[in-house]
Amino acid sequence: MKTIHIRENRAIGPDQPCYIIAEIGINHNGSLDIAKKLIDEAAAAGCDAAKFQKRTPELCVPKDQWYLERDTPWGRMTYIDYRYKVEFDKDDYEAIDSHCKEKGIDWLVSCWDEEAVDFMEDFDTPFYKMASASLTDYNLISKVKSTGKPYILSTGMSTMDEIKAATEKFGLEKVMIAHSTSSYPCPPKELNLKMIHTLQKMYPETPIGYSGHETGLATTLAAVVLGACFVERHFTVDRAMWGSDQAASVEPPGMQRLVRDIRDIEASMGDGVKKVYESEMGALKRLRREVSKAN
Repeated sequence: MKTIHIRENRAIGPDQPCYIIAEIGINHNGSLDIAKKLIDEAAAAGCDAAKFQKRTPELCVPKDQWYLERDTPWGRMTYIDYRYKVEFDKDDYEAIDSHCKEKGIDWLVSCWDEEAVDFMEDFDTPFYKMASASLTDYNLISKVKSTGKPYILSTGMSTMDEIKAATEKFGLEKVMIAHSTSSYPCPPKELNLKMIHTLQKMYPETPIGYSGHETGLATTLAAVVLGACFVERHFTVDRAMWGSDQAASVEPPGMQRLVRDIRDIEASMGDGVKKVYESEMGALKRLRREVSKAN
């Protein structure tokens, strides 16, 4: 398996620590203060990166939905106005960029349209992520590929033929692939974590990871045991907040436990070569002697 270098002292791939992404997405509900709070919590938990989403609303929202009204925390408004309400502008992202550098954490985005890629190229993010919904958007993938940066292809709501078609069309250079199931929250029986091994066999030179939308932490830890080189979980300050992704998100204490347990798993895996550790010697001398006497 190849290693994808995303910055001078960090890579994703074999023999590298699992790269842990806190997916803030739009859980900030358009508040820069909440976004900064989530960055703070992600950095404090030990995450490698905070991730956001960037859309150009007039391109991403079908015109027949622009003026449909919906109830929001800011009152009743049209859907297009709501989409603009939760989008950050250049000043916001400059503040996010500065805040992440101050906290020592990477940040990146999922771009949902080609103009959003142009917008993000003003920032020095280490790589992109293609949302599962974008796996069949070849124009968008081509745009991201043209930046020369690494990118993640997420495979939720996708067939095997669609995954193969995307990788055959665009190749596997600087590509990472995330197994995912796009239901929010996802029931455990639909997580299908063995797909991580399936993708590893299909793409043995490509870093394979996991983007989870379940509740709880155990299944994400299982993904790491199965060999996920990177994991992503939605992240929020409060799962009871308004927003479509909140219920499938992890709160700060949970993210702290997730990072801690992933690092413990990595430390515990060893090299597969049986040895007697120095810490066992006391028990060996005491218990083997007792067994010998008993015999």
